[in-house]
Parts: sequence; C-alpha cells; structure tokens
Amino acid sequence: MTDIARAGTFPLGDRQVHRIGYGAMQLAGPGVFGPPRDHDAAIAVLRAVVAAGVDHIDTSDFYGPHVVNRLIREALAPYPATLTIVSKLGAKRGDDGSWNPAQTPDELKRGLEDNLKHLGVEAIDIVNMRLRGGADHRPNGESIAVQFETLAGLQRQGLIRHLGVSNVNAAQVREARGIAPVACVQNLYNIANRGDDALIDDLAEQGIPYVPFFPLGGFSPLQSSRLSTVAARIGVTPMQVALAWLLRRSPNILLIPGTSSLAHLEQNLAVADITLDDDAMADLDAIGNDVSA
Repeated sequence: MTDIARAGTFPLGDRQVHRIGYGAMQLAGPGVFGPPRDHDAAIAVLRAVVAAGVDHIDTSDFYGPHVVNRLIREALAPYPATLTIVSKLGAKRGDDGSWNPAQTPDELKRGLEDNLKHLGVEAIDIVNMRLRGGADHRPNGESIAVQFETLAGLQRQGLIRHLGVSNVNAAQVREARGIAPVACVQNLYNIANRGDDALIDDLAEQGIPYVPFFPLGGFSPLQSSRLSTVAARIGVTPMQVALAWLLRRSPNILLIPGTSSLAHLEQNLAVADITLDDDAMADLDAIGNDVSA
C-alpha cells in the first residue's frame, strides 16, 4: 500500500500527524444511521487504516449514533500511542435519524460522556465544537462563547486534550481563540467550494491545521469536466485528483476522506503518490471560478 508519509506531516494538537487521515462517518448505516451493512468489513477497514500508517481518525458519537465509536473501539483498542482521535460535539440524532442541535452546556457534557464511554478512553485527543449551520453546511455567524467556554471547562478537567471548531467563520475562530487555544478548524471546503480560501491562508500563517469536511463533495459528489480531463491526463480518478489538489492547496490542510470499502481506502491513500504540476493546478483552480461565476 502507498507510503502516506510522501504527503508530508503537520502539527495537530501536540502531535505531528500524516496529512492523510481517515473520516469514519461512512462506517455507519445509510444516512449515517444504524449499524453498518457489513460489520466485519467495517472492522477490516479500520484496521487497514491504522496498518497503512494513518494516525488521525475523525469521528463523532452522533454517527450512528454510537455505532461508529463502538466500531473504532472494537477494531483498534487498545489504541496505538501515535493515533490521534478527533471527535465533535454539537448535535444528536432523533429516533427517526434526524440531525438535531445539542448545544447547551448540559447537552455538550452528556455528549462528551457518551464519546468517552463508547470510545473507551479517559480523555479525547481533540474535540471540535460543531456550530449549527444551514442546510448548506455553512456557518451562521452566531457567538461561539457559551459552547466553547463549556468545552474549555471540560478540557481543564482533563477530559479533552485539545479543542477545535467546526462550521465556523473567521470571526468565530477569533472568538474561540480568545477563550482557549484552537488546535484545528474543520469546515466545508473542496475544489468547487472555495469560500474559506482566505481563512485557510490565515490559519497556515498561524500554524493551525484546516480539515475540510466533504472534501469530495459529500452526498453530492463533485462533478466537473475540468476535473475529469486532468484526471485522464494523469491516469488517476477524478476523486483522487480532487484530494491531491487539497494537499497541494496549502500545507496546513489535513485530509479525512471516508469510506467503508478497502478498495476505496487504497485509492484515497494513493493520492500521496500524485504530483500535480502548475498547469494541472491552474486548470483545477478554474473549477472554483466556474462555480462562483
């Protein structure tokens, strides 16, 4: 399998991690709800992730709910000392699979307790405060103070090692950093959705990693003739090119592509071997311009 070290490393919390990580969301059932279609396959994927050298796994207890964290514990505990597990708080699932806000201090504390229990740990490496947004997964600009102060209190109790923020704008990042250090920012960003360009560059100057969710478009996969043309020229898949573009975009970008398939996992990790030249980058950069035009 590919040596993911070729993609480089970047600080995440108090560790240096490989820039290609793994997002565990897709291990749950359809709609990120209920058990996986194939339990043994999910366990195999998680073990293959760590065997490949991935040292950054993104999860949440509201994936399933509880399903994904339990799978991670079954597959990987006791956890390698080098593995950084990042979870997030701020939502809960209804019995019908709906996604509902869970942003009050009591809800955040209960959410953390669930994460600790189902992962089987005494403290979580990093917890992202996931702010509410609209149907388009964009920040709504609300104050982050109450939520982030709650997490900072839990950090002082030793239950969280580092704090991050998710679905936030630049002003919310500044507000959070006025309360406690921010170890990472996780927002919607990909080759076609470039609204965070300035934020990424600012975070890079400050040594803060940026982790794009939906790096391949999420539930509506990226589609672009430019993307397909570049991929055909290089001899890889369009989705591999989209991930390689993110790696080239900025050194502080950490990838967490998710999959429940061993074959797709290998494809995702193989982007470490892809080199995009300046001509390819110019063609790909134009996709963002096409979308915003």
